[in-house]
Amino acid sequence: MGGAMIDRDSLASLLGRARAVLFDFDGPMCALFGRLPRDPSGAPPTKSIAEQIKKVARGHWGFLAPRVERCDDSHDILRLLRVMWEADPNGLSPMPLKAAEDIVARAEDEAARTAVPAQDIAALVDVLSELGVHLAIVSNNAEDPIRVFLDRPGILLGQKFDGVFGRDPEDARLMKPSPHCVRRAIEKLSLDASECLLVGDKPSDLEAARSAGTRFLGYTHKPFRAEQMREEGADAVVSSHRPVIKAAREILAARQESPQTFQ
Repeated sequence: MGGAMIDRDSLASLLGRARAVLFDFDGPMCALFGRLPRDPSGAPPTKSIAEQIKKVARGHWGFLAPRVERCDDSHDILRLLRVMWEADPNGLSPMPLKAAEDIVARAEDEAARTAVPAQDIAALVDVLSELGVHLAIVSNNAEDPIRVFLDRPGILLGQKFDGVFGRDPEDARLMKPSPHCVRRAIEKLSLDASECLLVGDKPSDLEAARSAGTRFLGYTHKPFRAEQMREEGADAVVSSHRPVIKAAREILAARQESPQTFQ
């Protein structure tokens, strides 16, 4: 099933064995920075955030490592700054690390207030709740912006989730592909990792799932990304939430027809 195209039975099998579904946030839940203008050069939409961080870090440190200078992604630059500081913690002030985290968290908070929800996400959350599975978010984004999104009027999904497990503000190296946030969620839910299904849109999500011991459902609109996830061992890959909703509804219908089977 790992490298095969998804079918209804594989999704039903994944959902039927899951006692918890762990969602990545930016992608499966919403397009967090979807309203930012696209850079003509193809750079990430968070390039302007990375540039702010580099300006602050140069002001404190006087220079940046080449990999930091080249970075245009708001999460990658947090990680690279931390690595740079770790290499010389006695010679470099930690202040840029805190400033960088604050800059990214503020940008995420602002974006969360207008972020476009993923199509059919509310229906998916509702049907999974009907199935009785636990729901949590495991993300490289800061936790407060995620909660801002979940509690927005017109969305109001916050009460459906058992927890939000986001970026550690003290150590950006713990972002996915590290399994840190996934393991925090599993521990909070008091479940075995094999009972959890992680829904993510990046190979780093898949790597975190494998390291933590959970199953993985890829969610991506990009054919090349879908094929990459299949090749790297995703249990299934979908391009929308609709087939997952359909599979969940079929499980519910089967339970109603033969309730004794599922007791």
